[in-house]
Amino acid sequence: MIARRAFVVTMATGLATIRGRALAQGPGKTPRVGYVGGTVGSSEIFLKTLQELGHVQGRNVYLDVVILPPEGRRYSEAIAKFVAQGMDVIVASNPYALEAAVKAIRNIPIVGLDLESDPVAKGWVASLAHPGGNVTGIFLDIPELSGKQLQFLREAVPMIDRIAILGDPRVNDLQFKATETAAHSLRLTTQRLLVTSPDGIPAAFAEADRRHAGGVIALTSPLVFANLRLVADASMKHRLATICPFVPAFAEAGGLLAYGPMFPELFRRLAGYVDQVLKGTRPADLPIQRPQKFELVVSLKAARALKLDLPQTLVLRADRVIE
Repeated sequence: MIARRAFVVTMATGLATIRGRALAQGPGKTPRVGYVGGTVGSSEIFLKTLQELGHVQGRNVYLDVVILPPEGRRYSEAIAKFVAQGMDVIVASNPYALEAAVKAIRNIPIVGLDLESDPVAKGWVASLAHPGGNVTGIFLDIPELSGKQLQFLREAVPMIDRIAILGDPRVNDLQFKATETAAHSLRLTTQRLLVTSPDGIPAAFAEADRRHAGGVIALTSPLVFANLRLVADASMKHRLATICPFVPAFAEAGGLLAYGPMFPELFRRLAGYVDQVLKGTRPADLPIQRPQKFELVVSLKAARALKLDLPQTLVLRADRVIE
């Protein structure tokens, strides 16, 4: 049995009721959607948007949601369960879920949200404009993002000459390379902080401090997203200016800078793609999407704790300032 977090546990009765109603309408009459991901809040945004698009649980869609910890061990089990249940669409909202889905499925539409992978390089799609198979979704173009993150970090800490890059080696190889390339073009020295569990985050910041890093870029990963407060607290403890793409969550958790796509919007767009598939559009004909709107959130509270006097030009460019 797959372990589920609070959202799925609290909704278990409701989901059982929905399952019963949907199946009572007879096989093949009600679309079946399986959603697997790592966070409750994001799945709620997806569900709300799907309902706004006319797909109401228990009335005209059967939806099963599985929330798993931010690691890869149990995603294959969740995907196998969805296949056995005869899902019409599988939604994979992080790289672990998408990797498991692509490995197991060839004839069921897969709609993914993956900020860590290159779908063309991995062979999941033929091209961004024409995926050509059963996979489509939203993927992040990391090189451009890396350059902007470095720009904002250097504005916050003008004398910086060494950058530490925090990430999960299981999913962040592409982002590590892109960020290092951007940093080296600016003549910045880099060091990798490799973490595969929450316990490694404080130690990684201690190592960055020991090696005199001037700031930290925290890459996207399910591990980092699930532990944003731990990342922010470690950055404060070691007095390291840190920027992270999770907007606005990282700054709200106590981090200095957050710059990246608005994550609630990504899950709304994910629901829009599922809506199109449920209405008959093939994944092969749905171009891969990139995040379109990026925002900068600045925490003056964190700046004061770090004893940083942020330039007014940086503060004025922020889409949101946390006092």
